[in-house]
Amino acid sequence: MAAEFDGVTLDRLEVPMSQCRAALDALDPPLRRAMERSATNIRRVHEFFRPLTQEIESEPGIVIGRRPDPLGRVGVYAPGGRAAYPSSVLMGVVPARVAGVGEIIVCSPPQRDTGVPSEVVLGAAALAGADRVFSLGGAGAIAAMAYGTTSLPRVDRIVGPGNAYVAEAKLQVASVVAIDSPAGPSELLVLADDSADPVLIAREMLAQAEHDPLAAVVAITTSESLATAVLTALAALAPEQPRREIVAAALAAQGAVLWVDSLDEAIAFANRYAAEHLLLVVATADAVLERLRSSGTVFVGAYASVAFGDYMTGANHVLPTGGLARSYSGLSTLDFVRWTTYQRVTRDAAARLAHDVGIFADAEQLGGHALAARAWHLEARS
Repeated sequence: MAAEFDGVTLDRLEVPMSQCRAALDALDPPLRRAMERSATNIRRVHEFFRPLTQEIESEPGIVIGRRPDPLGRVGVYAPGGRAAYPSSVLMGVVPARVAGVGEIIVCSPPQRDTGVPSEVVLGAAALAGADRVFSLGGAGAIAAMAYGTTSLPRVDRIVGPGNAYVAEAKLQVASVVAIDSPAGPSELLVLADDSADPVLIAREMLAQAEHDPLAAVVAITTSESLATAVLTALAALAPEQPRREIVAAALAAQGAVLWVDSLDEAIAFANRYAAEHLLLVVATADAVLERLRSSGTVFVGAYASVAFGDYMTGANHVLPTGGLARSYSGLSTLDFVRWTTYQRVTRDAAARLAHDVGIFADAEQLGGHALAARAWHLEARS
């Protein structure tokens, strides 16, 4: 692939890290403090869950080990269409840094007036510890990171959210580079019983609906009166939202308030639906949490606003959508390592393995395998 996209060389699209550090220094102090707090929490959480080398002796003399090796280079995509998202930079770069990735590249769309990503994105890249930043967005950024150019090196994994074109581009290149998970518009499922506050539920639904006209926001409850009260609260609060047009479109197309007869039904629905975010507002929250098996992340209790997780708790907000939480998990340090498995076998153990391995190999008509294994039985007898 040439080092040129749409007639502009990628050398000209790289933002010097000195400019990123200057952007960080120029940030409004309260915003910088908030970003620093977020980065600290993300780092603390991901360091605690960092994968570790493990070994087990399956039989005397047979040791199997598994070692996490950091990836050499990763690409972090930070959206910049409707708005700039420094939080996405932190969520991608900080765990990669914690995992020990060799080089971290950030790609984000340029602003129309400056030709570079927004100042908050540049500042976040410096704060999080990115190595290189490119003013490159959309499917082109994904292609450049996946295949490499003469100025933007090929990466080992691409992570980070984006619009429908970015999501499709990641799927298109998944055969040549690892990606975090297929992703689509934001989702929220609120699972509530009659102990919940309907206004709180409505606020959470509206907060996620403002992401995108295609965002899906659903509440399911065991209380008919609560369901009615949530609808009333949504109707009252929606017109007051700063992004009311986007909110209205999302509610009209993908919004729902559902009422079921029992908590068992609600839990079964939640596990089938596999929402990106699940807010759990029930009296027996811990017991219900044990039964939830397929959500990107679960917010337990009325105080655990999804907005807190989007920015500040330290958990990652890069999460599977579209029902894929049934098989994918949220971004973590596990996404920035590959596992090296190694095996040690003593001479005595080799002799003990030889006979049964030879029988297996004969059954699969792999004579060379049988000979290689049985040689150790003969060696032990000599």
